[in-house]
Amino acid sequence: MKDLRIIFMGTPDFATGVLKKMVENGLQVVAVVTVADKPSGRGQKVQESSVKKYAVSQNIPLLQPISLRDEEFLKELRQFQADIQVVVAFRMLPKVVWQMPKKGTFNLHASLLPDYRGAAPINWAIINGENRTGVTTFLIDEKIDTGSILLQEEIAIEARETAGSLHDKLMEIGSDLVLTTIEKIANDKISPLAQPLKVTKEAPKIHKETARINWRASLNSIDCFIRGMAPYPTAWTILHHQGEEIPVKIYVASPIEVAHELSIGSIQADNKSIKVAVQGGFLQIEELQLPSKKRMTAKELLNGFHFGDEDIFL
Repeated sequence: MKDLRIIFMGTPDFATGVLKKMVENGLQVVAVVTVADKPSGRGQKVQESSVKKYAVSQNIPLLQPISLRDEEFLKELRQFQADIQVVVAFRMLPKVVWQMPKKGTFNLHASLLPDYRGAAPINWAIINGENRTGVTTFLIDEKIDTGSILLQEEIAIEARETAGSLHDKLMEIGSDLVLTTIEKIANDKISPLAQPLKVTKEAPKIHKETARINWRASLNSIDCFIRGMAPYPTAWTILHHQGEEIPVKIYVASPIEVAHELSIGSIQADNKSIKVAVQGGFLQIEELQLPSKKRMTAKELLNGFHFGDEDIFL
C-alpha cells in the first residue's frame, strides 16, 4: 500500500484531517491539489486553504489551478504518475482528471450515500433530525456524488449533536475509511457497488437565506436547525427592537416544552435568560452575537442590553 503514488485533492479542515492521517501512516502522497489563494473578508486579505497550509508544512508538492482543464495543470498532474487520486471536500472533477490514475479516483463523502448527496451533508443530517449518519468512499464519475460505492461506515448522531461535533467525528472515521479503501484497492480486494438512482434526501449548499430561522416551525425543528448550523454557517434571525431590525446570530439554544399562548417570536427575558416563544414551547437562547459585537452568552448580553415588551424575533 505504501508503494502507491497518491495525489490528494481537498480544501477545508475536514480534508486536512484526512490528509494528515494519510501522511502519518506513511502513505506516499506525491502531490496535493487545492483551491487557488483568494482575497476574503473586509480587508480582502489573501486566504490560503487549510489543506494548502498543511501540505506546505509537510513539504508536499502543491498545485493550485484556477481551471482543472488547464493544459499546463494537466501536464503537471500527469508528471506525478499517480496510481490513485483521493478527493475530499473539493470540487467537481472533469473526466480527464478523474480518469488519469490507473487505479482510479475516489471521493470521501460525509454521509451514507445515496442519502445526502451535495455540499452540506453534515448540516442537513442534523437539521432533518436524523439519528444515524456516516461516511462513504465512492468512485468518481460524471455526476456529483453518484459513483459506485466502495466502503461505508455508520455512526449514531447524539441527542445534542451539532454540525461542529459531528464534523469532527466523521473526519476521524472518514480518515480511517480512506486508509482502508486505499489498502483494499492496492490489494484488488474491493467490489464497487452501483448507487440507487433515486434519492429522497439531499444536501444542497447552504446560503445566507437558507440559514435564517423560521420561528413558525415546531420547537424540535428549530432546535435541530440551530444545531445543524452551529458553529458554521450559523443560524440567524432578525430582532425587531425599538423600531430597528437587528440581525442576530444564534450559536447555542435549548428547547423547553411547555404550553403557552404567547405570540410566535415574542421574547421572555430576565437578568440571566432569553426565551423565545415558538410552537410547542420556548427556545432558550444561550449563546448569540449582535452586529459588531463578539459572540457572548445570554447573561453577558443582558448585562447591557434590555429587551422591551414589543421586541420580537422575526
